[in-house]
Amino acid sequence: MRQSPPLRGAGWNVTPGAQVAAAIEILSAVDSGGRPADETAALYFRRRRYIGAKDRAEIARHLYDVLRHRAALDWWIARLAADMPAAAARTRALASLVLIAGWPPDRVARCLDGGRFHPAPLSPAEARLVHGLAGRTLHHPDMPRAVRNDVPEWLLPPLERALGAGLEREIAGLNRPAPVDLRANPLKTDRAAAQRRLAAEGVDAEPTPWSPLGLRLEARAPLAALAAFREGLVEVQDEGSQVAALLADARPGMRVVDFCAGAGGKTLALAAQMRNRGKLVACDVAPHRLERAGRRLRRAGVDNVERRALTGAHDPWVKRHKQSFDRVFVDAPCLGTGTWRRNPDAKWRLQPRDLAELTACQRDILKSAARLVRPGGRLVYATCSLLREENEDQAAAFLAETPDFAPVPAALVWKETIGGNPPPGSGRYLRLTPARHGTDGFFVAIFERRTASFEQERQ
Repeated sequence: MRQSPPLRGAGWNVTPGAQVAAAIEILSAVDSGGRPADETAALYFRRRRYIGAKDRAEIARHLYDVLRHRAALDWWIARLAADMPAAAARTRALASLVLIAGWPPDRVARCLDGGRFHPAPLSPAEARLVHGLAGRTLHHPDMPRAVRNDVPEWLLPPLERALGAGLEREIAGLNRPAPVDLRANPLKTDRAAAQRRLAAEGVDAEPTPWSPLGLRLEARAPLAALAAFREGLVEVQDEGSQVAALLADARPGMRVVDFCAGAGGKTLALAAQMRNRGKLVACDVAPHRLERAGRRLRRAGVDNVERRALTGAHDPWVKRHKQSFDRVFVDAPCLGTGTWRRNPDAKWRLQPRDLAELTACQRDILKSAARLVRPGGRLVYATCSLLREENEDQAAAFLAETPDFAPVPAALVWKETIGGNPPPGSGRYLRLTPARHGTDGFFVAIFERRTASFEQERQ
């Protein structure tokens, strides 16, 4: 990304026009650079530390308004200005300012005036678009259903299959900004004490309704600057992710595998449940992600984790450790439809082939990870997906192909591990969604290896 000049106004504040210019620059980088929006924005701000927190929030708001509602914005641009490039970051930003931020045309023109650090003035075609959008709402009855819900057209059928009559409500939930959730680290504190520490640093947080360890911030805060974060008292983790880890029921003294550990968010949660007693192996095919996990583990005071890079789901290490773990947690790679509140740009990068490739990968991972589970042990399959193809269908296929495993009702495990409030749903599996539960979208299935199969293998 090119280095733009400092966006310094009077008193170090960034003007609204400069905020729009920054948002357009980040949007252009997202469109052309291949990096996710959050990484692109973080890099932009890291190179411009003079931009204050409030200005960053405004720039991010402009950015994510466009990313969340790209389909609807493009529809309006095509309807009112067919001769303009809908895919241009600047065009989408203009449409967003009017349709989402509610700016009148004269305010748009004042901010795009070619002034210092401001975008170039409106062209005649852009001025016509801005005036044509004035007074209109973002969504229009003539829009196709996929456009009205701001999802790729090819994803609408699987979303309808998964969400049914609740599709509009759930997609609206996914198109709202996500809160910042923290998990209190039981190795160093409890939720109430962590809440008090945050309050002492001027950060208000409330207990989350589902996770007994969760705290939800009232407003965004510079977490890296907080002593409570630097000392490992709290970790950033969506409440749904916290619940998924708790349902693994990893206990002190157990042997546990986090099979797709990534950067270690759920590894941290599993280690905390184990109270640093027992053995926890964090596996991943990307060594650099495991390296990042190491820094987080040290901050949290975790010392019972072995990090192991695998060559793939069928790494020889898996065969050598067949049936030797009490819990195997599989946070499977997926389309990530449940995380669109945080990563709205991801939905526009997805292709139909991705779903086919990922479901095949998920089946392969599950089959391999199952080999690690001892008789009487449990395999926990979790995704941050809303799609049945990645969730219930995978669970059904696994049970059909692996008769020595039986499902354990998620509601029963909830009572054993979380307790408190009744579980959200009483079915075989746990499904969390933004609209119904206020979390990211998550799915959890729990399977237990029958002990009889082990006796038969010994005979």
